[in-house]
Amino acid sequence: MTRLEHPVALRPLETVFDNARLVLADRVVDGHLVLRDGQIAEIGEGRAPAGLASVDLEGDYLLPGLVDIHTDHLEKHVFPRAHVKWNPLRAALAHDSQIIGAGITTVFDSLCVGATVKNPERLEILAPMIDALEQAQAAGMMRAEHLVHLRCEIVDTHTPALTEANISRDIVRIVSVMEHLPGRRQSRDVEAYINRRMAETGHARRVVEQEMADMLAVADGISASVRPAVIALAKAHGKPLLSHDDTELAHIDEAVADGILISEFPCTIEAARYARDKGMLNVGGAPNILRGGSQSGNVAMGDLLAEGILDLLASDYVPRSMLDAAFLIGLDTGNDARLAEAIRLVSKAPAAAAGLADRGEIAAGLRGDLLQVRALAGHPVLRRVWREGSIVH
Repeated sequence: MTRLEHPVALRPLETVFDNARLVLADRVVDGHLVLRDGQIAEIGEGRAPAGLASVDLEGDYLLPGLVDIHTDHLEKHVFPRAHVKWNPLRAALAHDSQIIGAGITTVFDSLCVGATVKNPERLEILAPMIDALEQAQAAGMMRAEHLVHLRCEIVDTHTPALTEANISRDIVRIVSVMEHLPGRRQSRDVEAYINRRMAETGHARRVVEQEMADMLAVADGISASVRPAVIALAKAHGKPLLSHDDTELAHIDEAVADGILISEFPCTIEAARYARDKGMLNVGGAPNILRGGSQSGNVAMGDLLAEGILDLLASDYVPRSMLDAAFLIGLDTGNDARLAEAIRLVSKAPAAAAGLADRGEIAAGLRGDLLQVRALAGHPVLRRVWREGSIVH
């Protein structure tokens, strides 16, 4: 394959942004910003000094590039329709377009490790998806920076081997453990699960109930060996660990005992409160904020936000949701400090949680990952995106 010139290699030596509303970590100021060699070099209030050639942002907001630690959107591009499998490299490029178009400059593509009854194809697509991401990124095809979040299904016997085969790849940065079973965690409503499964498969109720019974009969025995194996692999490779869909206090105790510091998409307010009490961070889904509640009938992230126990947001299944949710939260009072707080949920906080100290904030010395955004009728309109100082959208 002919190598394309990476956008970062084309960055200008210096760019000055003027007439901007700079969304800093703790406040919003009218000012200017200087990018030099792909990094934020200077930040100043008021207009840029006379005589400097500058880019006039026309009073738009200048935000740090968003950091998304969980999106499962790539899988949807690999299987755009049921039984239609797309070329993984083409799927990755289509996915990247949506990611950068949502203002996400760093994304952790959350790829399922192991299968469920509903998604057996996941066993065979994991490695090709990672291969495609690595290939596209090395060739300079990607506009966002793509990293991988291995979300490991602990009720599949294949999970440890799949994890071990991929965890040492440089692109793999974080690991989560999850358990998708009817009656547990996210899917506590068994009747709803049965009805969904009948609609998906066309099977009679008795067939679905038997399928569920067979699955539950072996699940605990499998997870008893799979979960510790995955956690041991993550620790051995120094990868941050997340616990997925914590619902009961016992789930938090289990996570803490395993050295997990992040609760991803807690399903109850009690679990979220307990996680915070135990020193864990809570990750919420941005779509939940926009919808006003959970698609599964679980806790609304707005309730966590109101209690001050929501630490960061991820896009989950709609990339654009992070930018929209941040502005919905940040502009509801007209308070600039509130907007700065909301933008932290989708930039600085996820970057810190993932161990990325070089981005996520408008501050001198950090990467020049920036978004120009204009608010129209309360909706953020993304006008331009820079990654490491180079315009990419």
